[in-house]
Amino acid sequence: MTLETKKSVFVELGKFLSQFSEGASERKSDVLHNDIFFEDFEKLIYLSQSHNGWYTPEQVYFSIQSWAEALTAENIDKWLSAYKIDPDNDKSKTVALILAGNIPLVGFHDFLSVLITGYSALIKTSSNDQHLLPFLAKYLIAVDENFKDKITFVEGKLENFDAVIATGSNNTARYFEYYFKDKPSIIRKNRNSAAILTGKETNEQLENLGEDIFRYFGLGCRNVSKLFIPKDYSFDAFFQAMFKYQDVIHYEKYANNYDYNKAVFLMSNFKLLDNGFLTLKEDASYASPISSVFYEYYESLEELEKRLHTDSDQIQCIVSNDLTQNSIAFGETQKPQLWDYADNVDTITFLLTTK
Repeated sequence: MTLETKKSVFVELGKFLSQFSEGASERKSDVLHNDIFFEDFEKLIYLSQSHNGWYTPEQVYFSIQSWAEALTAENIDKWLSAYKIDPDNDKSKTVALILAGNIPLVGFHDFLSVLITGYSALIKTSSNDQHLLPFLAKYLIAVDENFKDKITFVEGKLENFDAVIATGSNNTARYFEYYFKDKPSIIRKNRNSAAILTGKETNEQLENLGEDIFRYFGLGCRNVSKLFIPKDYSFDAFFQAMFKYQDVIHYEKYANNYDYNKAVFLMSNFKLLDNGFLTLKEDASYASPISSVFYEYYESLEELEKRLHTDSDQIQCIVSNDLTQNSIAFGETQKPQLWDYADNVDTITFLLTTK
């Protein structure tokens, strides 16, 4: 398969995904293989919550739409223009992918990167997300059967591969680093995202920050779990903006976490700010539990920037009103571009330089 062929197949996948949105899915006549895949994918979206209780239709639709917007010819061309990829020859090597399952299709970027560069993907899905990616793989194969020999899903032991990309917790990362010590690898650990506030944010910006906090119920590494605030900061405007997301408490799994984590904090005599569906706790850590966000005061933006640089290996992204280099706008954390790499590790460069 040529590079242009591979690009075109993923563009077709993007067109297929663009048909699906919550309450407004629309079957389009110009999309390939809708007769085989459209209805089954709609069913799978609604079945996803039975496979993983956090995968509500709303969250799955959001993920699907995000990938539909990413998989355009313009985006793919812009992404790959930074690399020298052999346009004609497929690579003979196989890359093992060990995927996380915290949010829907969280491993799709690795899957895309391996295939677009011409390698074969040997995939071990998370038990929390076993169905969405295999379905999309079947669609790719239907568009171009040459992908059939490039995609393999495995349930047991990974064997016969040349490199590995593995995502997990800090504990599993240590296992991965030992187990794959003789293979070229990208090993991803726990990371969290933070926001820097000054007290001058607009209500719209704070409402958008709520999207960064509550999307996927806060389970993603790009979800904001930590706020940095100035000494005189008042949370009144923040809580007023968060009111938009109050319905999250009606979801049982989230509500259970809210009740449990709040009780743990209170029994430990921690001082909390609470609005009935979100707790705020002053804490130096970045990783807050579901339904809670940690906050910390800063003396100056200069000192804070030094702190963030020191802690860069714990941070996935930083949200602010252009207060730091490479910060992300409010509301945009769960809309990464193809060229936004997890942990700032360039997957394409890794694949192209793997011997």
